[in-house]
Order: sequence, then structure tokens, then C-alpha cells
Amino acid sequence: MNDAWSREWPDLSGLLVGQRHLLPIRVYYEDTDFSGIVYHANYLRFMERGRTDFLRLHGVGHTALGAGEHGEPLAFAVRSMALEFLAPARIDDLLIVETVPALMGGARFTIDQRVLRVGDETEDSVLVTARVTVALIGGDGRPRRIPPGLRAQIASTPEDGAGA
Repeated sequence: MNDAWSREWPDLSGLLVGQRHLLPIRVYYEDTDFSGIVYHANYLRFMERGRTDFLRLHGVGHTALGAGEHGEPLAFAVRSMALEFLAPARIDDLLIVETVPALMGGARFTIDQRVLRVGDETEDSVLVTARVTVALIGGDGRPRRIPPGLRAQIASTPEDGAGA
């Protein structure tokens, strides 16, 4: 199977609405703890998927980035993360991970994320909020300035509803 196969399911990587990326996540038994709620560390995994697919839909793939697409092997590493847990999710809940770029500096990129439960009676419930700062690093683990081409890809606004 190849990339063309993944295009058969346009929502596999979520979708972009302007600069907002929305990724659906279903809560499975494996995501929960002994009390039946989502184990707190699993929200980090959900948000990592959101950030990865945000980049993917902007044409930035981790594999190509690591292979030197921008002149040398590069990677994004989480530098800091501030989270607030507001309400629990439970098995079978449908969640949306919302990812929105906030600020791009020389080597850093700050992203705001929320995890929402879909379908509450009045509106979607915000379960977790996060502000995540990633740093671009080279193969030696030292920070690198975000190259202009990569910066332009991330800042672009692909066609609304884009999926991959």
C-alpha cells in the first residue's frame, strides 16, 4: 500500500479549516485506566497525533524532514508543554483534537491545542487545553533556525477541508 491508498480516506489525517486542524479520535478500552476514564498521559499521544497531522496536511512529513528535505536531517522536539485537565473522557467517546499555530520564532514553534468531546447536549466540551512549544533540531540535537521554505509551508493555508 502506498500514499495513493491513504487518499482513499480523505479524513485519515483529519482536516484543516483555515489554520485550525481537527483530528477525530475514538476512545478505546486501551486508552482508559482502571476507573474507566482516559489515562492522563494518553492525551499527550492524542495531541502528538494532532500536531503530526497538522504538519502532514501542510506538506511537512516527519520522514522527509528527518531525511534532509530542507538541507540537513531535522526534527521537531517538544521543548515545553503546559496542560490543563478540565473534564474526563470515557470509553467510546468521540473526541476532536484541535491544533492551532500560535507563534513561530527562530527555532521555536508554539501551538495551542484542545481536546473536545463531541456531541454534548449544548456544545462540544473542552476536556484538555495545552500550549506546546517545539524546537527544530538537527541530527546533533542542537537547535536550528526554521528554514524559510519550511516556515512558509507551516504558515500556508491549504485548501479548506484538505485531508490526506
